[in-house]
Amino acid sequence: MIMVPDFLIKKIKNVPGCKISYATYMNEVLYNQEFGYYMKKKDKVGAKGDFLTSSNVSDIYGRVFAGVFLAYFKQNALAPVICEIGGGTGRFAKQLLEEMKLLDEEFYRTVAYNMVETSPYHQQKQKETLAGEYNISFYSSLDELPEKQMEGIIFSNELFDAFPVHVVEKREGKLVEVFVTLGDDGELRETIDSPSSQSILTYLKSFKLELKEGQRIEIPLAMMEYAKKLSFFLAKGSIITVDYGYTFNELMRPEHCEGSLRGYYDHKMIRNPLLHPSEMDLTAHIHLDALNHALTEGDMTAVCTKHQGEFLVSAGILEYLQDNYDPNPFSQRSKRNRAIRSLIMDSGWSHSFHVLIHEKNDSGSWAGIVDDKEKKR
Repeated sequence: MIMVPDFLIKKIKNVPGCKISYATYMNEVLYNQEFGYYMKKKDKVGAKGDFLTSSNVSDIYGRVFAGVFLAYFKQNALAPVICEIGGGTGRFAKQLLEEMKLLDEEFYRTVAYNMVETSPYHQQKQKETLAGEYNISFYSSLDELPEKQMEGIIFSNELFDAFPVHVVEKREGKLVEVFVTLGDDGELRETIDSPSSQSILTYLKSFKLELKEGQRIEIPLAMMEYAKKLSFFLAKGSIITVDYGYTFNELMRPEHCEGSLRGYYDHKMIRNPLLHPSEMDLTAHIHLDALNHALTEGDMTAVCTKHQGEFLVSAGILEYLQDNYDPNPFSQRSKRNRAIRSLIMDSGWSHSFHVLIHEKNDSGSWAGIVDDKEKKR
């Protein structure tokens, strides 16, 4: 029997019908200030946690982006401000700043790096990881930043996939929303009812999404709202988003008919998102077309949407691949070469990940930077 935390039982029992949307469920089990998974004082990322990110695979990940960021700032004479949202333990920022210092220490000294992290535990981890780095500020939300609009780069890696989503399904020809309730045995159960928000129907209509019988998908209303907030916050520069997701055409394929909301617990994928409430990570593949739409509605221009492996190759990751064979599989050279391959191979780490770039008030600013033919470092 799965133990349901008291705070979640109270939440469900104190609402009409004793049922909550999946969006509310995710918000509670992930972000509750006291009991939420991300708020707890425990490792979530890395070998001791429940999942990995690309920056855990190798330090090469942040180092490649350092070259990209540096080229972008210099090519466009932008204020050297970076705002990273949801930076986990700070590994990416550490990798990027160390490499930027090697590439151009004088420029490195001018960079202002803002970390935005809702989890107090992760923010403390970031401060430990980045101790001694130059000109870094830590905030719990965008609203805390002194600037109400910024110039520079906003970066996130696996941010939107953990945003709360509503879940809908087509049953007996009707669109219903899937809710979370308590069964007679006290365990979490799903139940269905009419959609809880007109915004759900508007989302489906706007993107002309017609569900087939039995098909289930997630509706990322929180992602749409936050993306629009980001596009307003950025006055000039670019938003770089790294995450895994589907286009709407991919979303409608038969293999995705059960939706993509999953849990990750002790490095294992859990298909039932109601298991281990507040003890495991929950994620859903983002809707790439919808994110593009939300950002371009905020006066941004879409530069590219690339598979992460393709992006890293165009950004110069192969320059770090060392050709000399090393018979020792545990050497730093061998480890780095394996990591590079895992980040760029279709069958490796990057297969499901995409890099999206959107620019504002700076059209054409990425020309030649992540282009295979005219790449500049």
